[in-house]
Amino acid sequence: MIMKEMGADGALLTDKNGEIYRVNLLEKLLVTLMAKCSNFIPEAGIWLNTQRPEWNDANNALVGNGVSMVTLYYIRRFLSFFQNTLTNSSFTQLALSEELITFFEGLSTTLEKYENTLKGKISDTDRKLILDGLGQAGSNYRATIYENGFSGSRKNISKTDLLNFVEVALAYMDHSIDANKRADKMYHAYNLMSVENDKEIAVSYLSEMLEGQVAVLSSGYLSSEACLEVLDALKASSLFREDQYSYILYPDKDLPRFVDKNKIPAEKVAQSKLMQQLLKDGNTTVLEQDVAGDYHFNGAFNNADSLKKALAELPEGPYKKLIEEEQHLLLDTFEEVFDHKSFTGRSGTFFGYEGLGSIYWHMVSKLLLAVMEYCLKAIEESEDKAIIGRLIDHYYEINAGIGVHKSPELYGAFPTDPYSHTPAGKGAQQPGMTGQVKEDILSRMGELGVAVKEGKITFSPGFFNKAEFLKAPATFSYVDVDFTPQQIAMEKDSICFTYCQVPIVYKLTDEEGLEVIFKARPPVSSDTLQLDRATSELVFARAGEVERIIVSIRK
Repeated sequence: MIMKEMGADGALLTDKNGEIYRVNLLEKLLVTLMAKCSNFIPEAGIWLNTQRPEWNDANNALVGNGVSMVTLYYIRRFLSFFQNTLTNSSFTQLALSEELITFFEGLSTTLEKYENTLKGKISDTDRKLILDGLGQAGSNYRATIYENGFSGSRKNISKTDLLNFVEVALAYMDHSIDANKRADKMYHAYNLMSVENDKEIAVSYLSEMLEGQVAVLSSGYLSSEACLEVLDALKASSLFREDQYSYILYPDKDLPRFVDKNKIPAEKVAQSKLMQQLLKDGNTTVLEQDVAGDYHFNGAFNNADSLKKALAELPEGPYKKLIEEEQHLLLDTFEEVFDHKSFTGRSGTFFGYEGLGSIYWHMVSKLLLAVMEYCLKAIEESEDKAIIGRLIDHYYEINAGIGVHKSPELYGAFPTDPYSHTPAGKGAQQPGMTGQVKEDILSRMGELGVAVKEGKITFSPGFFNKAEFLKAPATFSYVDVDFTPQQIAMEKDSICFTYCQVPIVYKLTDEEGLEVIFKARPPVSSDTLQLDRATSELVFARAGEVERIIVSIRK
């Protein structure tokens, strides 16, 4: 009824008067951040308990036991950005919903209470206490909104309290990143959590994944040297696919044949009086022995609950005491045999559709973008030239592996057509546009050195491949802001591209500088490679007043 009366707005929360409940941008950002923080497990990541897959939905079976370091890496990136934004903001306090303030205080209290645990490795007991405190704060907030809605009351939160929260949260994130560095110098992507005796949370690990390396590089936590360490390790790892000169999502592996599954180790049977008694009695409710002498759980079982149900249905007389003594042993053995907890989904069982041995091109482009950011940062901060050179080498190696630079024979399709992945032994598969195009555009702008700083367009092509400059005169064709086809006669040692549909011409010369060619007024020259704010705004607005911009770059 509400949707019929209000349309899509009917799905929004309302106050006690039936009006749409409105909040400021800060509250929207905090709700998103705090919801994730309420599921934070120290040294493990963000608990995947919402029954929704992450970016890589081939891992969607991780829900429940899975913990995402990938999400933690990106939260760390956001916290760093948020910290800088808050620091440079002029406000001293802002009003937020009273319910959110209570949630915020609950998270802050827990993080501050256990901050001393960050001095070393966090114990399984402390890990459970921290998760309980954070999770309870999130549960209370959620229950309050679901049951009563927002009261409409608001309280002020200070900028100081916000910055303190971000600082403490960053300390936990950084500690967890350090704890997830692997022996091979790469980083874990997804982990597994196990609740022990309702008092402890243990952490175990899955195999290496490309997604984890991309995310930790994107987090902004690593130094340039640490970035190179990851990239060198990645190139030397089982994730590198030589034939495509690129990276697969997860290592290929030999999956066990059906006849090799569901085999109970003989030593486990020898440890269990219950299993031995069942075999002696010829009772096949739980297990049986085949003609080859191997032991197997009941083939009708599909999970541990099936085993629990079968144990409960055994005759109480001869088996009751044995079941009480050994139920945990049998359940542990069942998990050891099938390892359901480590089941990720099709990423661990398929050989296509983002499965084993498969390249997912969007993830490779995300890797390229992450390395591009390190290249620009190293150049801007005038780091050692050897480090900058190695970063740039990695960038162009990754770039060379992306499909657009390959022959149709190698790529398995037209290189400029969009395909999502390339399985082992096949060419590009599953046509369709993915988010890859976004990363590739951003990376190309990074190569060209185009950036916006304080509202001004800057050009700093510090690692643009000069081999791309024209070897002979040519013509550049484009469509201007009025949708009119145009052409520019290009000279040798120049290159052209458009930005907001305004042509940018790079020329190799002896001096740096730029010249703005206007349509209706004299050109303006500058010895810097940055436009002023007014001209930048004309470009952003596609006002049609700027005809082209000529950027002179030293040879």
